[in-house]
Amino acid sequence: MGNLPSERVNISGPFTITGLDLCGPYLVKYKNQRKGTLNKVYICVCICFSTKAIHLELLATLKRFTSRRGRCSKIYTDNATNFVGSNSKLKKFYKLINFPDENLANYFTSEGIDWNFIPPKSPHFGGLWEAGVKSVKHHLKRTIGNLHFTYEEFETIMIQIEGILNSRPLTPLSSDEDNFDVLTPGHFLIGRPISSIPEPFLTDINENRLSRWQKTTKVVQRIWKKWKSDYLNTLQARSKWMAEKDDLIIGQMVLIKDDFLPINTWLLGRILEVYYGSDGKVRVVK
Repeated sequence: MGNLPSERVNISGPFTITGLDLCGPYLVKYKNQRKGTLNKVYICVCICFSTKAIHLELLATLKRFTSRRGRCSKIYTDNATNFVGSNSKLKKFYKLINFPDENLANYFTSEGIDWNFIPPKSPHFGGLWEAGVKSVKHHLKRTIGNLHFTYEEFETIMIQIEGILNSRPLTPLSSDEDNFDVLTPGHFLIGRPISSIPEPFLTDINENRLSRWQKTTKVVQRIWKKWKSDYLNTLQARSKWMAEKDDLIIGQMVLIKDDFLPINTWLLGRILEVYYGSDGKVRVVK
């Protein structure tokens, strides 16, 4: 396996180097009417190369994204015609800049965004943002089904999904047995974990008994439940036992599966005792 690209390992601010891709279309209504006209919208998934934080935005994306996360120095995308067109428009804009002050002109042209395209027909080069698209699209499609939301409701669901993805634990912040703090992508964005306001569970309540707002909450809760379960499964090693694997040890931090936790909440624990099976492997922990 080759080394990671330098953009993935060099220190840089969140979203300084960004990967972009689109998912959709999704059908939304601009007015809350029973037979309102349905319109197509697309979600742009932005992935930070250095922190793997995720930013979700409905088109027009670039203006909104840079207004909330700051200007990025590099953007990586596939060769879709919409991305190629955006790159050409940016290049034309910077060529048209004509300031009387040479220093000012040099500053603005040097502050341009460097747009990079992966090789044609090589989606594996964009595995970083393809994984982000999968996390968003897979559960959104399974959960929304035939429901149609207004533009504002859909945007609320999308931003809450962004919070869910940026709350995932990456690594413990301390080896202290009494410290349960973990590093998340949210730490790089706001300096602390991303949390949500506690709300009653609505996943088992029939749709016709819920208000419009409760329906959006129910969708987000279902996405949280499904994504958390899938994320925990990805953390379990499934490789063939061709080599010895390290056993669990006392003091190690673990994630505890609980189906009734609020959104963006992870149950963490430290191993206090280990119990070995007849094969000499750790089978039970406390």
